[in-house]
Amino acid sequence: MAIKNLKDLYLDQLRDIYSACKQSMPVVTEMGRASKSKKLSEALIASNQGTADGMEVLAALCSDHGVDPTGEHCKGMEGLVVEARKHALETEYADEDAQDAAIITQYQRMAHYAIAGYGCVRTFANRLGLDGDAARLQECLDATWDGDRTMTEIAEGGVNKAATT
Repeated sequence: MAIKNLKDLYLDQLRDIYSACKQSMPVVTEMGRASKSKKLSEALIASNQGTADGMEVLAALCSDHGVDPTGEHCKGMEGLVVEARKHALETEYADEDAQDAAIITQYQRMAHYAIAGYGCVRTFANRLGLDGDAARLQECLDATWDGDRTMTEIAEGGVNKAATT
């Protein structure tokens, strides 16, 4: 699809974020299974539900504008998923808490990518006068920020301290 204007870019980026979300879910599930912290594991499971909810919003917005949400492949998230597997799952850890700290690190890198994406498309929607779209995207952005803050709380609330002993 040739991008001729901001609306085309908006639709392209909705599809890109949809792809990013879809790619992130399996590795988040794997990291949840690998986590030794029950609190971290539960937070990762909850984040996947939030990601699925976001994908529903993205799919609905795409449908409202007559585009297929699955028509894009996000190379950025592809790289982040490779990094998450390498650093959080495939690296050998002698300390389970250090691995949990790595899991949080990799999760937050993926979350920050999603935050950037949601923020951009929300801003595009505002500029295009798509107030309903912007409101729904703001909810997705807020939920993603909440997940990021939860991971910071888990890290600061014990995982990082346990990993240093």
